[in-house]
Amino acid sequence: MAKIKKAVIPAAGLGTRFLPVTKAVPKEMLPIVDTPTIQYIVEEAVQSGIEEILVITNSYKHCMENHFDRSYELEEHLANAGKNEELKMMNDISSLANIYYVRQKEPRGLGHAVLCARSFIGDEPFAVLLGDDVVVNNGGKPALEQLIESYHETGASIVGVQSVPEDQVNKYGIVAPSKSHKPVGRRVKLTDMVEKPAIDKAPSRMAVLGRYILTPQIFTFLSSQKPGAGGEIQLTDAIKRLMDLQAVYAYDFEGIRYDVGDKFGFIKATIDFALERDNLKDQVTAYIKELAQSL
Repeated sequence: MAKIKKAVIPAAGLGTRFLPVTKAVPKEMLPIVDTPTIQYIVEEAVQSGIEEILVITNSYKHCMENHFDRSYELEEHLANAGKNEELKMMNDISSLANIYYVRQKEPRGLGHAVLCARSFIGDEPFAVLLGDDVVVNNGGKPALEQLIESYHETGASIVGVQSVPEDQVNKYGIVAPSKSHKPVGRRVKLTDMVEKPAIDKAPSRMAVLGRYILTPQIFTFLSSQKPGAGGEIQLTDAIKRLMDLQAVYAYDFEGIRYDVGDKFGFIKATIDFALERDNLKDQVTAYIKELAQSL
């Protein structure tokens, strides 16, 4: 069975939910404490065994490329200043993985963004990681690694899911588990997927949350996929068609997931990540207690 070596990170969205800052700064570069969101996504991919990453971008997101590139002037300044810890940090970022970029020339949806990776992927199974979902599984395996292991057990496409509150199912792609196949651990076989269903029409509360392992046959369906929800080419619709050709599974991955594409989710991530920092934990804890007393 082919090893999962390549990953695609769609990052061509306009980030309108975070205007006005995203007028000039890509949402993927917004920092959780001091680290851009996209770096957490890249690090998860690398920790899961990914060797090559393609970022689907657009014409105004050069700073993402700069972030993962060498910065000789900065490195020289840090070396001359004796800031060896910071210098190592910069070198580690630029050597995380082999990262490539291709532009999505027009915003035609997630399915079209993934289709832009067709020549990069070739005839291999691959991973997709969405930058709006940051997953932390302290002491456990990264979310993507969990999906990769499930792929090696099945040889089939895997979508990462977690349960969401019933009143939020209309914000996500929702899966329909097979009633004729028993779950195997945290994995279930799927019979359907619905993109942002009405609350009373959702087949379950299991939402697709930004992690996929896909077989290369998905490109056949993406290339002929008609626009769906929102007038965009939806990855969910292509996966539904893939189910007619081969099995597709959902894996209920372990970990705390942050929706950093949502303002409150971004704030929660910032607080939680700050509380994990030895140099910030005491200050942030004290401030939260002080704030709580005044509410």
